[in-house]
Amino acid sequence: MSDALAVLNEVFAYPEFRTGQAAAVEAVLAGRDAAVLLPTGGGKSLCYQVPAIVLARGGRGTTLVVSPLLALMKDQVEALVGRGIAAAALNSQQDDDTQREVIARLLAGELALLYVSPERAVQAGFKRLLSRTTIAALAIDEAHCLSQWGHDFRPEYLRLSELRGLPELAHVPTLVLTATATPRVMDEIVRVMALRDPVSVRGDFARPNLAFSVRQIRTDAARIEAIQQACDAEGLRSRVGAGRAIVYCSTRKKAETVAAALKASGFAAAHYHAGRTTLARDRAQRSFALGRTRVLVATSAFGMGIDYPDVRLLVHFQTPGSLEAYYQEAGRAGRDGMPAKCLMLFGPGDLATQRRLAAGESARAEQALEAIERYAESTICRQVFLCGHFTGIPEHPACGTCDVCMQTVDVDHDGKAAENATALELAGLGTDVRDTVLAAAAAMNRPAGKTNLAKALRGSKAKTVAVSGLLLLPQAGTLAHVSEAALVALIDELVTERKLVRRGRKYPTIWLHGRDEGEAVRDRAPRTRAKASTSPAARRPRSNELVRALERFRTTTARRLKWKPYMVFQQRVITALEAQKPTNVDELERIPGLGHAKIERFGAELLELVRRHS
Repeated sequence: MSDALAVLNEVFAYPEFRTGQAAAVEAVLAGRDAAVLLPTGGGKSLCYQVPAIVLARGGRGTTLVVSPLLALMKDQVEALVGRGIAAAALNSQQDDDTQREVIARLLAGELALLYVSPERAVQAGFKRLLSRTTIAALAIDEAHCLSQWGHDFRPEYLRLSELRGLPELAHVPTLVLTATATPRVMDEIVRVMALRDPVSVRGDFARPNLAFSVRQIRTDAARIEAIQQACDAEGLRSRVGAGRAIVYCSTRKKAETVAAALKASGFAAAHYHAGRTTLARDRAQRSFALGRTRVLVATSAFGMGIDYPDVRLLVHFQTPGSLEAYYQEAGRAGRDGMPAKCLMLFGPGDLATQRRLAAGESARAEQALEAIERYAESTICRQVFLCGHFTGIPEHPACGTCDVCMQTVDVDHDGKAAENATALELAGLGTDVRDTVLAAAAAMNRPAGKTNLAKALRGSKAKTVAVSGLLLLPQAGTLAHVSEAALVALIDELVTERKLVRRGRKYPTIWLHGRDEGEAVRDRAPRTRAKASTSPAARRPRSNELVRALERFRTTTARRLKWKPYMVFQQRVITALEAQKPTNVDELERIPGLGHAKIERFGAELLELVRRHS
């Protein structure tokens, strides 16, 4: 496990494993089978990627990964290659030369991971290919597709058990992984794949940063109005800013209708479904990935492998066909650990639509619809209901943030609903938010009130904020997804920790601990003189230029490499670079989220950008 931790730190830039990951990794490295059930966003892929790298470095061979979607394979391979890992995919969309090159690398023992579809995995020719190389482990992703009771059963998955009969794979550890399976489905997966005394890994299905709610609305017009209100509450009407939203619809026609209505009301919205051309789908997804589109309306075709860190709102315009499908899609919100909202709109007509879509699967579909109807009409905490459904264990702590919990507090006349919600949001804030608040305090030219600082960080242009000069902070508007109450509470917490200090009694202000207040006067004087003698562009803070330069670098690099921007590095890396301003490689290695391979590839350019714009 020391080697595994080294890979986790060096390659993926994570300090420690999440819940369940260590047990899965340890099982593979010990040569044991494992059945892994981790929630969406719980880090399933690292359960096989980390041991695959350890095994490859030890000369143990290639890990074979079976994945159902070509787009998912492509994203994972590109992300691994970007981190300096020898990974490849073999699929039908590649030309002959590319396929020959991948096969040659496999036979030469150069690959740590090879991704294939279930259809290719069971082809006779591919099985013969496996007999000519060394396979270290077998990982089957989205394993719920193996079960006839899974929400996305695929008959071709059933033949994957044939791989266990191959001499080359008979004794290698096998992992089956899924984010959406009931105990009954997990039992069937283990049986179908004939796993030998597998290590059972069950993650915590609670997502404390997600606030679940259900609204019973019948008409499309009222539902569209509800979505507009929800998007406005998250600040998504503006064409620029932090955060984005995904709206799921059950049919292609409905997705087009909802997207058109949102665009007509001023939102930067687009739609995505399998009926569009490949080019149109790629354009819609790329626009969403780059932030030009802030609301994407989609069918389930916008599915597995979707990984955007800052989805602040996820709406189901129509009730989906199962709780498994719902939780998998809802889990695409709040991947960065920050608070996000998951709203499901429900009505009897939705169930009729799902029955029509599930024609020919009546028994399984009806059970699934009964479960999601119970969820929609439940009077217990939404998270408790969901966790119980997937784990089979009904006892879970209430979340305190879902609509049922908040309504219960109101009915009990507790009077602490807002306070409890703020405390839960505060507990869910990551280090990125804390770093941003401290960086803003460090960038201030004079002490400021904590409420004004919170407003500025959320993007408020109130007169009191403008007069205080806080709108010029490079961090202004970057925390729009965090409530003002939570930011004020965080500032108070930082004062308690002596990271910040209070100045004054009658009108207390906030200042960075250990910073000489005389420094503020020296900092402020040049700015005052500049105001009379320079252009607005010249008055712009240099740190703000650094953030923009880093964002431009990320966008152009992603375009050049044909990656998604987050594959270059995530927004939290930009925040950390702006706050810490590293001057050498050693300091760059202390930036969370970069990792050794990214530093080798982009480090010199990042240091130059920091030097030029600091």
